[in-house]
Amino acid sequence: MVAVVYSGSKTAFWKIAKDGKTIAECSMPGINPCFNDQKSILQMLNKKTTLINYAESIKKMYVFAAGATSEQRISELTETLSMFFKYSKISVKDDLYGAAISACYTNSGIIGILGSGANCAYFDGKNLEANNFGLGFILGDEGSSNYLGKMLLKSFMTEKLPEELSSQLDNKYTLDRAQVLDRIYKKPLAQQFLSSFFDFFVDNRNHSFIQKCIDEAFERYINIYLLPVIKLHPDKEIHFVGIVAGHFQDRLRAIAKKHGIEITTITKEPIYNLLNYYSN
Repeated sequence: MVAVVYSGSKTAFWKIAKDGKTIAECSMPGINPCFNDQKSILQMLNKKTTLINYAESIKKMYVFAAGATSEQRISELTETLSMFFKYSKISVKDDLYGAAISACYTNSGIIGILGSGANCAYFDGKNLEANNFGLGFILGDEGSSNYLGKMLLKSFMTEKLPEELSSQLDNKYTLDRAQVLDRIYKKPLAQQFLSSFFDFFVDNRNHSFIQKCIDEAFERYINIYLLPVIKLHPDKEIHFVGIVAGHFQDRLRAIAKKHGIEITTITKEPIYNLLNYYSN
C-alpha cells in the first residue's frame, strides 16, 4: 500500500492506495514541523481510526508538509511518522515540492501556492529553485488564507468593516477584542486561527468589500512572489495550487491578467494528482 499526504498548516489530507486504486482517505489538522512537536503529531495520528487500521500495511509514504524546509525539520518529521508507520519507507518534502509535482509532474514551470500559506518557485521538472519567500505567517504569506484572516480581523477591530459584514462576523464567531489578541499573541497555532476565517470570505464572495480584500491580497502576492520568478524564468507556464487560488480563481486570473500574466492551471486540492503520480 502507498500513502500520500499533503499538509498545509491548517489541514493535512491523506489518501491510501493499493494497486493504483484509492482504498481509504481522511483529513486532520495540519502537520507542520515548525509548529507541531512529536507528541502532538502522534496524538493527532492516534485519533484517526483510518490511519490506525492501515498503519502496519502501508509500505511507502510520500509526505509533503508546510514547514519541512530544512534537513533538521525533515528528519524530525520522518522520525515521528516512523514511530506510527513502523513498516513504511517514508519520504518527506515540503508542500511547495508537492504542489510542483501535482501541477507539473515532470515538466518545468512556475508553481505558486495560495492556501493556508503562500509561496512561489521555479520547478525544473526535478527540483525547485531556492528562494527567500518562505517567511511564515508573521513576516510573509501575502495572499494566503491566514493573511486574509489578518485583513478581516484588523478591519473588524478598527471598525473599518461594513456594518452588515461586521454584524455577521460577530454573530458567527462571537469575537471579543481581548480574546482575539490573546488567541493570536499568546496561544499556539495562531496561523490556524487566522486561516479559520477563510470560510467567511467564501460565504461573502460577492460583497464588494470582500472582493476588494481578495484583489489587494492577490496584487501583493503577484508583486512580492510571482513577478520576481517570472523575471528569472520568462515564458514558462504558471500553475497555482491551494484553496484560496481554487476558490477565487476568477479574481486571481483577473489580477494576473492586469500584469500581462496568463495562468495555465489552478488546482484547489493537489492531493488527487499526487496520489495518481505516486501510486502509479
